[in-house]
Amino acid sequence: MTATTPIVDHSQARADDAHSHGVVPESSRAARAASFDLADLPVPHGREEEWRFTPVDALQEILAAEPSSAHLTWDTELPDGVTLTEISAEDARSRTRILPGDRPAAAAIEHAGGASLVSVPANTELDTPVIVNLSGASVSDLVWGNVVVEVGANARAIVVVRYTGSATYGERITLDAGEGSHVTLVSVQEWADDAIHLAENAIQVAKDATVKHVVVTLGGEVVRVSTTARFEGTGGDLELLGLYFTDSGQHQEHRLFVDHAVPSCKSNATYKGALQGESAHSVWVGDVLIRKEAEGTDTYELNRNLVLTEGARADSVPNLEIETGEIEGAGHASATGRFDDEQLFYLRARGIAEEEARRLVVHGFFAELIKQIGVPEVEEGLTRAIEAELDLTMARSA
Repeated sequence: MTATTPIVDHSQARADDAHSHGVVPESSRAARAASFDLADLPVPHGREEEWRFTPVDALQEILAAEPSSAHLTWDTELPDGVTLTEISAEDARSRTRILPGDRPAAAAIEHAGGASLVSVPANTELDTPVIVNLSGASVSDLVWGNVVVEVGANARAIVVVRYTGSATYGERITLDAGEGSHVTLVSVQEWADDAIHLAENAIQVAKDATVKHVVVTLGGEVVRVSTTARFEGTGGDLELLGLYFTDSGQHQEHRLFVDHAVPSCKSNATYKGALQGESAHSVWVGDVLIRKEAEGTDTYELNRNLVLTEGARADSVPNLEIETGEIEGAGHASATGRFDDEQLFYLRARGIAEEEARRLVVHGFFAELIKQIGVPEVEEGLTRAIEAELDLTMARSA
C-alpha cells in the first residue's frame, strides 16, 4: 500500500475468524530456501518474493558476498558475570538452529572469521544492560559480522546493540533464550546517511522463555533487518517491537517470520514508522506460521505508518498461515496514511501553534510504543532523535 492511501485498517482477525482474514502465501513461508551454503542462496534479481521491495541494484557489492577482512570498531559495557569471547565459525554454526534465510546472512556466517559470543550465565539477573556499540569508518568498507547472544536458563538480561558511522555491513545475530529466561534484545540503527546494512536476527525461544526484541531504524541509506523467531518449547512469549523514521532518499525494510512450531506459545508484533521527504521508502513484511502441531497459539501483528510529506511511500504486507483451527487467537492489522489534518485542526483551534501541534501528533503516534521498550537510555535517545527528525520536517515545510 502506498503513502497516498488514507488510513485503512485491514484484517482485524481473532480466533475462529483467522482463516478468513489471513493472507496465505502461494507456498509456505517455511518452504523458502535457508542454508549455511551460499550456493543454495543465489544472488537475487529483485523478482523474488523476499526481495521484490528491496533496491537490489544498489546492493550488488554486498550481494556478491565476497570475503573481506575489514571490521567495525567495538566498544562494550559488560555487567559483572557477562563474557564476550571469540568462537570459531564451526562453533557458531553449532549454536544456531535457525538456518540463514538469505544470502547476506549466510555470507556473514561464512566470511566473519568466527563469531563474537556474548554469554549471560544461567540464573543471572543483570542490574544494567549489556551495551555493544559498533561503528564503521567508511561505506567503502565491506564488513561481515556474526554475533551470538546466549542467555542461560532463568536468567534476566537486556542487551543493546547500537550501530553508528558508515560501512557496507552484512550481519547475522543469533539470540538463544534459555528455558525460563527473560531477555530484551534491542538493535538501534543510527548509521550515517550513506551506510548499507543488511541483517538477519534469529531468535530461538526455549520453553517458558519471555523475549522482547526491539528494532529501531533511524539512519542509513539502505537498511534491511529480517527477524526470524522460532518457538522451541511450550509456554514461550515473544514480543516484537519496531520503530523507524524514514527520511528523504532512505530505504528502510523490516521483515518478520514467526514460526509457531510447538503448542501454547504467544507472539505479538507492533511496528510503527513515520516517513518524510522525496523518495523515502519503508517496507514492512510480517509472516506468521502456525503449524498444525502448534495448538493453543495466540498471535497478533500490527504495522502502522504515518506519512508526513509528499513523495514518501510505505509498503505494508501482513501474512498469516494457519494449519490448525485449535488456536487461542490470530490476527493482524495494517494501516498507512497521511498526517492527520483533523487532529492538527483540533489542536490549533485550542491555541496551539501549528509547529507544536505537528510535534504533538507525531509524539503521540510513537509514545505508547516507546514506553514498551523498557530501556530508559534507549527511550530517551529515541525521543531526542524524533525531535531532530521533526526539525527537518519543519525546515522543509517552512
